[in-house]
Amino acid sequence: MIRILIIEDEPAMRLGLKDNLEFESYEVELAINGEEGLQKISNQTFDLIILDVMMPKMSGFDVCKAARKMGVLTPIIFLTAKSEEIDKVLGLELGADDYLTKPFSLRELVARVKAILRRSATVNAKPHVSAQKVGKLQLDFDQYSASIDGEMVRMSHKEFEIMQYLIENKNEVVSRYDLLNKVWGYDSQPTTRTVDNFILRLRQRIETNPNDPHHILTVHGIGYKLIL
Repeated sequence: MIRILIIEDEPAMRLGLKDNLEFESYEVELAINGEEGLQKISNQTFDLIILDVMMPKMSGFDVCKAARKMGVLTPIIFLTAKSEEIDKVLGLELGADDYLTKPFSLRELVARVKAILRRSATVNAKPHVSAQKVGKLQLDFDQYSASIDGEMVRMSHKEFEIMQYLIENKNEVVSRYDLLNKVWGYDSQPTTRTVDNFILRLRQRIETNPNDPHHILTVHGIGYKLIL
């Protein structure tokens, strides 16, 4: 059975989400704050995490950052009352997979949950390159590990997904919207600027001179091309 962890400090919201997701036949675990949620993430295995941003003791951003630092790759959906773009960008760059601004409909949340779980199942099921060196960066997609000259490099789940998609489409032009649709799974959030920020960070690890890239090339007005 698919297991979902809900980390939410508002009792009504927490129980409402639990009831609706259990109605969809998911197994649901609850945490009432960030510290409890991170402890459960550390000790248990989940298929999806629904994470409120504004919580006492430990914010959702901090929980996400700590989980990714521990190597937890479980998909994360952020819930927040904030709507500013900078908060969305920060959350996604920390390693979240989706972002819902309160108030939202439970129908929309369930649809997002199903989409992420379906996408995760597809990614895990399809054949992919197990390991690949791109420029300075050695990638291991089975272990979700990366290194440069034997020294481990910390990368987010999204960075691995972007690299995997670029490698699967090497020497071909990949548009920003391709990356939004294939990696994030929808094209309304985040923005194409977020894709550019991820590419910039990847270039800093891959290229000898990030300002003169030889592997991840910009195709102006369209997107990027990976040259191996």
